Amino acid sequence: MWRLQLSETYDIAVVGSGFAGSLMAMIARRLGHSVVLIEKGTHPRVVIGESSTPLSNLLLEELTTRYSLPALRPLTKWGSWQRAYPGIACGLKRGFTFHHHVLGFSRSADPNRQDQLLVAASPRDDIADMHWYRADFDALLVREAQRQGVACFDRVSLERFSQDGDEAILEGDHGGNRMTFRARFVVDATGPRGFLHRAADLGELPLPAFSDTQALYSHFSGVRRLQETPFNRVPEIPPYPIDDAAVHHVFDGGWIWVLHFNNGLTSAGVAATNQIASELPFSEGAAAWNRLLDLIPALREQFRLAKAVRPFTHMPRLSFRSAQIAGERWALLPSAAGFVDPLLSTGFPLALLGVTRLAEIIDRDWGTPDFATRLQEYAQRTDTELLATARLIASLYANMSNFPVFIALSLLYFAAASYSEAVRRLCKPHLASSFLLCEHPVFGPACRDLLQRAQHRLTEAESDALIRDIIRTIEPFNIAGFGRAERRNWYPVEVNDLFDAAAKLGTTRDEVSDMLQGCGFAPDFAPDSAPNRELARH
Repeated sequence: MWRLQLSETYDIAVVGSGFAGSLMAMIARRLGHSVVLIEKGTHPRVVIGESSTPLSNLLLEELTTRYSLPALRPLTKWGSWQRAYPGIACGLKRGFTFHHHVLGFSRSADPNRQDQLLVAASPRDDIADMHWYRADFDALLVREAQRQGVACFDRVSLERFSQDGDEAILEGDHGGNRMTFRARFVVDATGPRGFLHRAADLGELPLPAFSDTQALYSHFSGVRRLQETPFNRVPEIPPYPIDDAAVHHVFDGGWIWVLHFNNGLTSAGVAATNQIASELPFSEGAAAWNRLLDLIPALREQFRLAKAVRPFTHMPRLSFRSAQIAGERWALLPSAAGFVDPLLSTGFPLALLGVTRLAEIIDRDWGTPDFATRLQEYAQRTDTELLATARLIASLYANMSNFPVFIALSLLYFAAASYSEAVRRLCKPHLASSFLLCEHPVFGPACRDLLQRAQHRLTEAESDALIRDIIRTIEPFNIAGFGRAERRNWYPVEVNDLFDAAAKLGTTRDEVSDMLQGCGFAPDFAPDSAPNRELARH
């Protein structure tokens, strides 16, 4: 065995070449630092976390502009992605689709729509969001990082982390040979219980009120569109094709996701409580998946001709919270600092907010006495947002059998996310500086109180009261008409909702119009113009 000791000491070592790690490496390089990107595996590879959101795409767009990464900008909208990278697979995401099921019972869709929730995210395909086929997407980002001048090493299994003066030392194995990297700062993007968690023995903290969950998933060929099955044949036209979305099938104790890619494959899996995972059991892979499909006739029909194209992955522990998030010469990206659940696709915006904040610290405070202080502020905000996400997801799990409350709780997320997106587009990010508005002086405490109430088993009267209080709480931030009874759980994208909410955004109707045109929603429209009433939102 021989040891490779690299002669160069890098400014920054990024460990993990998923999308967040590669993006962080590129930004650091654009800021003038020498950067090495270290990966345990190889690309292409399949990983969980595939569905982007409007806020995620906006954050990515902001980063590509701020740090001059024009090759990545087309990846922020469906239309520009298809024109620039037609060979990179992805899926069209026009919104968030939710269907409620009772395991073991067959039924047709409720004509009154009390068993579903559709939240549109864009008015048309060209500016829609995407599901990222991570095998293609992550490989593209690594290639771009190399083109930007990032030194990239794969098949390196790092085992040790130490510090020597003003340097961090990373040691590991590469093809049976020892390899050592030196860097002034280390960013860990290796995911939950990743490299630094193990090598630096960072410890783990519980996520309060959140029960342990497990996941089972694969990629499939031959999956039908749900809209083509008898399950969803209803006379009304939905605000978007229900399959062109992040599709959630919710049942007591868990939920199933179905994401269609444009390469003929479909990502599908289940996240559920330990009780459900043990009863099926998830450890049996394909057999457990088939047992679950047998309990949901609509999905059994949708997957009748489907075949798994890769072995099932069983994740026996989904949730995670690191006891430490940053130190003197290192920091965890949010994806390595903690994880709750794939529900509502919260991982992408959390990761991109983390990249944004860490990039600002490196840009403004590198080499200054304030650097350590800013890192601890970053760590605190990362943990605060993780806990806020956990409270929301825990409340949703607690009400998967109480679907009216589940819907109302979901609107806390959609109201906060759509408001945050709008104020960022209006160049007012200070109005929504935290994920889910968790640090907002009014919305944050009110939301925590509502989620705490939702943790308990509710009577019908308590459920009705909670729903009313949720609608009242979101009203000052509700720019999308959420909770209107006449919409019966279908929320299309309506331009006039935003015009009517201009005062909530601290702006004018003319400024809203300018913002919409700048975003590419429509070349010409005016408030109340019937053909152009759609507005993209989260």
